Amino acid sequence: MVRVPDAKVALSTASVYPESTATAFEIAARLGYDGVEVMVWTDPVSQDIEALRRLSDYHQVPILAVHAPCLLITQRVWSTDPWVKLQRARAAAEKLGATTVVVHPPFRWQRNYARDFVTGIWRMADETDVRFAVENMYPWRYRDRELLAYAPDWDVTNDDYRHFTVDLSHTATARADGLAMVDRMGDRLAHVHLADGKGSNKDEHLVPGRGDQPCAELLERLAGSGFGGHVVIEVNTRRAMSTAEREADLAEALAFTRLHLAASTERAPRA
Repeated sequence: MVRVPDAKVALSTASVYPESTATAFEIAARLGYDGVEVMVWTDPVSQDIEALRRLSDYHQVPILAVHAPCLLITQRVWSTDPWVKLQRARAAAEKLGATTVVVHPPFRWQRNYARDFVTGIWRMADETDVRFAVENMYPWRYRDRELLAYAPDWDVTNDDYRHFTVDLSHTATARADGLAMVDRMGDRLAHVHLADGKGSNKDEHLVPGRGDQPCAELLERLAGSGFGGHVVIEVNTRRAMSTAEREADLAEALAFTRLHLAASTERAPRA
């Protein structure tokens, strides 16, 4: 017998870059994804709640999560105040029916934001049913030098958050043990960014199965535990030479995920 968890498999709109947010909805619908995670970035559509709602309705693809604008290139998206960004991300999630807001820990130079981040995330989480799932990051490296760019820590399990996002491309870049990190997250793991990596200094976001991260093992573990969060394909397709090649990568990622999310009940832990 096979046990399949309730977890939905979503496509991050970042996975179609440099194509548009609108294109991500179209591809997700065509390939049979259960929904999308909207990466809020410089594409105006990603910032427009009504435009996102129309795309979701037209393609019949639900928005399952909103990724707050935490990247270097989104420092001015939805305000320059990081707390306002999170408030707007929460409001977008509530209006769009998404259950999760993904957020990165602050950059170290955002001193005031970083100082109050842990308590502030708890405070915001207490005000909504939307889960604020804080994502593991990684040290920045240049040649033999390492820069700790995130505060309080790139390893979010060193701090107390209600919900976590694990990203296996980030564990690869950090050269961290992904399954050990998941063990530390425990039942607070609410969200998964599925991608692979080979330990490069650069965040690779490879199609699952093309690197050395425990993508299959993680999915099988989630299946065995009855994980009810979302699994989001967040891969880099920028090198795709055509739309067909990009879609082939995203179809492969979806097939890999669905295959390994089905676990034999014999391997599932007993109640």
